[in-house]
Amino acid sequence: MSGIDWLVLCLTLFSIILYGVWKSRNTKNIKTYLLADRQLPWYHVGLSVMATQASAITFLSAPGQGYTDGLRFVQFYFGLPLAMIVLCTTFIPIFHKLNVYTAYEYLEKRFDNKTRTLTAFLFLLQRGISTGITIYAPAIVLSTILNINITYTTFLMGGLVILYTVYGGAKAVSYTQMLQMGIIFIGLFMAAYMVVHLMPANVGFTDALHIAGKMGKLNAIDTTFDLQNRYNIWSGIIGGFFLQLSYFGTDQSQVGRYLTGKSITQSRLGLVMNGLLKIPMQFFILLIGTLVFAFYQYHTPPMFFNKVEVNAIETSAYKNDYKALELNYEKEQVHKRKLVTDLVDAEHKNDEEGIFFAGKELALANMRSETIRKDAIALMKKNNPKADLNDTNYVFLSFVMQYLPTGLVGLLIAIIFLASMGSTASGLNSLASTTVIDFYKRLFKKEESDKKRDLYISRFTTVIWGLILFGSCFVCR
Repeated sequence: MSGIDWLVLCLTLFSIILYGVWKSRNTKNIKTYLLADRQLPWYHVGLSVMATQASAITFLSAPGQGYTDGLRFVQFYFGLPLAMIVLCTTFIPIFHKLNVYTAYEYLEKRFDNKTRTLTAFLFLLQRGISTGITIYAPAIVLSTILNINITYTTFLMGGLVILYTVYGGAKAVSYTQMLQMGIIFIGLFMAAYMVVHLMPANVGFTDALHIAGKMGKLNAIDTTFDLQNRYNIWSGIIGGFFLQLSYFGTDQSQVGRYLTGKSITQSRLGLVMNGLLKIPMQFFILLIGTLVFAFYQYHTPPMFFNKVEVNAIETSAYKNDYKALELNYEKEQVHKRKLVTDLVDAEHKNDEEGIFFAGKELALANMRSETIRKDAIALMKKNNPKADLNDTNYVFLSFVMQYLPTGLVGLLIAIIFLASMGSTASGLNSLASTTVIDFYKRLFKKEESDKKRDLYISRFTTVIWGLILFGSCFVCR
């Protein structure tokens, strides 16, 4: 990246952190630290819920998913609005009425202490591991793209998020997440505009959609009932409903977000906002991937986007075989460019016969390209059985680094950092609240209540969980 990109990246990250720290400067008790005094409006709740669910992997892999597989992944979220309706009518009123800090307090009232302890422990175990992954997974991709050591990207993302989460708790988390989501939306809209803008002068947004559609990338809805098909409308509505219901109803990282609402109505509106915006947001992110796919019909894409694995095969005994595949791949791309040009010309002339012929030939050419790519991946596996053969996380950032203008590159890299930090901050805050409320205060300080001590213990617990997350990152290595 250029110096300007680094400046944009640093200014974006540190300005958001300083804002969160400033807004949470009056944190003086555990209620403020863990639940932001239950005084946040609905839009804070909604954006915080969305930021918690949308980790960096969402913005790394979803465009790559759209590039390779089209729009059908959006069906995974079709059950989300139904789950939000159930939560708004059942869970939210119960949690607010009981004035709980965590979802697991309710289980003690409904069942017994053992049930509460077991579920809280399982949450700490599961969320403790998964939150470490929300730091480590994007750190791998960013270290590869930026060509810097993974230790630096891990410590940068993890260190910054621990800093403001330890200081400001739930309030800092919510205020930073609100700004994070705003910047993320702005950056993604700018990226989508630039993808279309960088295409040939006679190719517009609708032309890009026609190209993607003819090559099977606009497959947003699949009504077939096939148990072997991962993404169709039925799996999205049925499976997605129960998955989202369990996640938003029982996972403290989400429950803690809507418990910060100042009333039942505000919490409900926040969840409704999430239910209404999540599907369009996910659709848009996938659409960016399909637009990148259309863009690469005019520019030869890498045969494989993960540079680390490409460098490994190019310095191996199979380098000549890989080079031969690359030459065939590039020839196929040249042929595809001619077919795409013919397709767009036929679209502009309303030539139905030309559209049909060019579209058919283009689909066949794309299949041949995919076959060559699969042969290359097989060669990588032959060279190294442990090679990372899924490069979807590298598609979007590879495009960003190579084609987008200075400044915007830094902003979009910042988006990845922000997404990772947002979901990690929620995870840290929920781990601290569950540890303090479901274990420390219940088992060790049943009767006593000291505001300063409880706040100190909450911050200390957040630090400990932050160190555990760092440890899990380096164990993964």
